[in-house]
Amino acid sequence: MANFEDPAEALAGGRLTIDLAALRANYVLIAERAAPARAAAVVKANAYGLGAERVVRTLAEAGCRDFFVAVIIEALALVRHAPGDARIYVLNGLPPGAEAVCAGAGVVPVLNSLAQVERWRAEAKRRRVRLACVLQVDSGMSRLGLAASDIDQLQPGLTDEVEVVLVLSHLACGDTPGATANQEQLARFEALADRIGPALPRSLANSAGVFIGPEFQQDLVRPGLALYGAAPIEGAASPVRPVVRLEARVIQLRSVDAGAGVGYGLTYVAREPRRLATVSVGYADGWPRRLGGRAAAYFGDVRLPIVGRVSMDSVTLDVSDLPCGTLAEGDFVELIGPHQTLEAVAAGADTIAYEILTGLGKRYSRTYLTQDACVEIDA
Repeated sequence: MANFEDPAEALAGGRLTIDLAALRANYVLIAERAAPARAAAVVKANAYGLGAERVVRTLAEAGCRDFFVAVIIEALALVRHAPGDARIYVLNGLPPGAEAVCAGAGVVPVLNSLAQVERWRAEAKRRRVRLACVLQVDSGMSRLGLAASDIDQLQPGLTDEVEVVLVLSHLACGDTPGATANQEQLARFEALADRIGPALPRSLANSAGVFIGPEFQQDLVRPGLALYGAAPIEGAASPVRPVVRLEARVIQLRSVDAGAGVGYGLTYVAREPRRLATVSVGYADGWPRRLGGRAAAYFGDVRLPIVGRVSMDSVTLDVSDLPCGTLAEGDFVELIGPHQTLEAVAAGADTIAYEILTGLGKRYSRTYLTQDACVEIDA
């Protein structure tokens, strides 16, 4: 029978354990691999769902001083949690009218269009200061950034009015080291960056880019997913430590006879008598509906297949391979952990680790592990 010392864990249907010591170790590993380039950290989407405030504090203690988010609202929420000498960058640039708020907060926008450049330039003129910014160039992904023709239209004297602290682009196929697109993007990026300013610092590598070759590391690398424990290179052994463990609480046990259907649509029908457990995690908690009938949970070393569809708030498991009495209401089963990696869950759902990690919901109790202690907070 489960025994809860923390009331948040007793009330939650699942628990998410986040190993901050592993997070820190992953950052140190990446920073050492990228040296002499500086290592930033991508902490967008609430640090991929793991809690941006705690992640930023942990990485700052490890020496990180460059943090990337996606939108300005994320940056504003993090300003007071980052060290005073840190920079927070906004990858998606600024919507019209956000320039004054961004400048007032000391946040650095990544400018992706001529219109964004001109609005930031106008804000610098209005304040009579050189405001820091990053220029993103489109090196072949066709998503964000200045095109080659846009660089021709950059106004003379731009760097006299704003401080361009970085020229940036993003790899489309970094997780596939042999893709010809990687070398093509590298060459295109370097040519575009040279046109803006040969001496300006540069950044191209995401998590995967750090590991596919030193030529991609440039002056600043921007790891995201690898920090949080997922393998940066598809199909290769992971050099980073797992950061996340996810468990779901058993809320009911039952035995069913042959012929019994399970779940919505009765998509699973027992061929023989089975013992089932229903756990309190579903697609509202970020456990993909597609995993129904395809994936499993674990209790110890025993695999417990998911039977029937994943519901909004629950999943049913076949626990017949466990000895009777092994599992009780209130016990937890492993969804992500030593027996089932983040990548394995993603593969079962025909998706990527990014989507699984960032989709983990708010109803879990959360335990943050450090080398010295663990701190538990409510979801």
